Amino acid sequence: MSGHWGILVSDPCLQNQFTQVELHSLKTHFMSIRRESGRLTIGDLASKMSRLKVVGDNLSEEDRASYIQDLYQTTDEEVDFELFLKVYLKLQTFASSRTGNTAKNSSAFLKAATTTLLHTISESEKSSYVAHINNYLGGDEFLNKYLPIDPLTNDLFEIAKDGVLLCKLINVAVPGTIDERAINTKRLLNPWERNENHTLCLNSAKAIGCTVVNIGTQDFIEGRRHLVLGLISQIIKIQLLADLNLRKTPQLVELVGDSKDMEELMTLSPEKILLRWMNFHLKKTGYKKIVTNFSSDVKDAEAYARLLNVLAPEFTNPSTLAVKNPFERAKLVLEHADKMGCKRYLTARDIVEGSPNLNLAFVAHIFQHRNGLPTQTKQSSLLETLPGDNQDSREETAFRLWINSFGNSTYINNVFEDVRNGWILLETLDKVSPGIVNWKIANKPPIMMPFKKVENCNQVVKIGKQLKFSLVNVAGNDIVQGYKKLILAYLWQLMRYNILQLLKNLRFHSHGKEITDVDILQWANSKVSNSGSQSCMNSFKDKSLSDGIFFLELLSSVQPRAVNWSLVTKGITDQEKKMNATYIISIARKLGCSIFLLPEDITEVNQKMILTLTASVMYWFLKHPDEERTVGTSDSESGSQMETVSNSTLDDSASDSSAEDNGNM
Repeated sequence: MSGHWGILVSDPCLQNQFTQVELHSLKTHFMSIRRESGRLTIGDLASKMSRLKVVGDNLSEEDRASYIQDLYQTTDEEVDFELFLKVYLKLQTFASSRTGNTAKNSSAFLKAATTTLLHTISESEKSSYVAHINNYLGGDEFLNKYLPIDPLTNDLFEIAKDGVLLCKLINVAVPGTIDERAINTKRLLNPWERNENHTLCLNSAKAIGCTVVNIGTQDFIEGRRHLVLGLISQIIKIQLLADLNLRKTPQLVELVGDSKDMEELMTLSPEKILLRWMNFHLKKTGYKKIVTNFSSDVKDAEAYARLLNVLAPEFTNPSTLAVKNPFERAKLVLEHADKMGCKRYLTARDIVEGSPNLNLAFVAHIFQHRNGLPTQTKQSSLLETLPGDNQDSREETAFRLWINSFGNSTYINNVFEDVRNGWILLETLDKVSPGIVNWKIANKPPIMMPFKKVENCNQVVKIGKQLKFSLVNVAGNDIVQGYKKLILAYLWQLMRYNILQLLKNLRFHSHGKEITDVDILQWANSKVSNSGSQSCMNSFKDKSLSDGIFFLELLSSVQPRAVNWSLVTKGITDQEKKMNATYIISIARKLGCSIFLLPEDITEVNQKMILTLTASVMYWFLKHPDEERTVGTSDSESGSQMETVSNSTLDDSASDSSAEDNGNM
C-alpha cells in the first residue's frame, strides 16, 4: 500500500525517519490544519500538534510552545511540510527524553485514528454485530447480494468499505437520519463516490450521538477493523437503547417514587436507566446485590436468572439457580432467553467473561422484547410534568449532539442537567477557543460543594462576556440552577461564535475581518444568483425557505453534481417540503458539513438552525479550493488519498478530532 503514495521529502535523512504510510498520514494531517488556519506558522504548531502521539500525550501545549520558542527565534515563519516534520521529530525526541521512552521507532504518531499499530478486535462482538446486521438489513434491496455475512470471515470489513452498509445501519438505528437518495449505490463506486458515502456516514453518525473523533474516511478505506467495529457497536447500541427514555416508554415512571426522582431519571444515560430497570425487577426477587455494571456484576449469571424468572415465569427452570457452575448457569439462562425470543447478542462464554458491550446489548434486547412494566401506569400524574416535544427540546438535542461531537471528557445525556457544574461548558469553550479557559481556577468533577460549581459557571459567564455574548444580568449561579432558556441562549451564542470564528480563520478569504450574519446571507444569495437562479433568501427567517428549493440551489452552486434534481419535489405540500429538507441535510453532510439540525428546522424555518446550515455550507466551500470541488474522473484505486481527496468534496482529515474541524452545526 505504501508504494502507491510515494510522498516525496527532499531531505533523505528526514525521509528515512518514516514509512510512506506514516508520511501519508502526516501529510494528510498537515494539509488539514493548514487549510483550517489559512497560513500555518511555527508559532501555531504548539496547539496544532496536540493530536500527534507522544508529542500530544506527553507534552502540554505550554511545554510544546516553550520548546519551539527555544528552537526558533522567529515563530511567524510559514511552515511547509518538511519543516512540519522536523519540528515534529524534535518535539518527539524531547517528549521521549522526558518520559524515558526512547524506543527505536516511536513514529506510531497519530492518536487512535491514524496509528499504524495493530489493534485486536473481539471475535464475539464481531459475530454478534454481524448477526444483528444480517437480521435487520437482510431484506435490503441493495445489500441482499452481500448478505448474510459470514461471521467467521472478515467480509464485514470489506463490505463496509463502500460506506453503504454503515449508512443503512444508521437508518435502522434512527430511521430517517439519512435520505437514502443521497447514498451512492452504484455496483462499482470510484474512490470519490466511496469517500462521499464515508463522509455522509461519519457526519450522520455524529448527528445521532456517536463519538467519531478518532475515525476518518481513510480508516474505512484501509479497513481498520477496530475502528469500523467500534462505530458499528455505537450505532447498534443507539438502536437498542432508543426506547430507554420517558418519551418512548412512559411506563419507566414506575421506577421512581416522586417528581424529584423523575427529574433525576430524565438526566440518566440510557445505560443507567437500563440498570435501574434491572434492579427494579431484581428487588422483587429478594436479590440482595445491586447490579452496577454489565460486566463483573453479571458474570455469575444469577442476576440474569432472577430477572428472566420475573419477566417470563412460564419458562422458569428451577435448576438454574441451583447449579453451582456459572458457565452452566449461563447456558440455562440463555435457554430461558431463547424461549422468550431473546437469545441474541451473546454466548454463555461472553456472560462469564463479562463482555460489557454484549451484556448491555443482551439486556437492552430483553427490555425491548418484554420490559415487565404495567401498560397503565399509576404514576400518570408525574408524566404530566414532562415537557412537550417543542422547539426547546429540539434545540437541546442539537446542542447536546454538537457538544458531544467535540469528544469532551464526559458524554452528556441532558444539556439542562449535565452543564450545571460548568465543567463541560469550560471544555467546550476551550475547544472552540483554545487557551481561553483558566484551568488553574477550574474545578474538575466530581464536584460535591455547590460553590465550586458556581466558580466554574462564573468563569463560563466571564468568558462569554469576553467573547461578546449577550449576557445581561446573567450570573454563574443561573447556570447552576439549570435555567433552560438561559442555557439554550448561551449555547446558541457559543455555536454561532464557533462557526463565525472558523469562517474568520480562513484568512485568505476574510483577511482576518469579523464575519457577520449579513456576510453569510450575502454570500449565499450571491452563490445562488451567480448560478443563474432567481431564488433569494431575504433573511434567515424568510418563510419562503420552507420548501427547501433555495438550499438545494445553494448546494448545487457550490458543488454542481451534488443535487440530483430529478429527486427534488416542488415543495408545495408538507410532505414534499419534508422530503426536500431531508435531502438537503443528507447532501450537506455528504459534502462534508457537520450539522445537527432536523428536517423540521428547515420546513418550520428555525432562524438559528437556518443560519448554522448556511454558514456550514459556506465554511465547506471556502475551505476547499476550486480544484478540490471539481469532479473526479479516475476510478483508479491506486492513487494517493491526497489525489483522491483533491477530486472530492470531503474533509480529508485523517481523523475528526481537531477542534477546528468542529465547524459543527
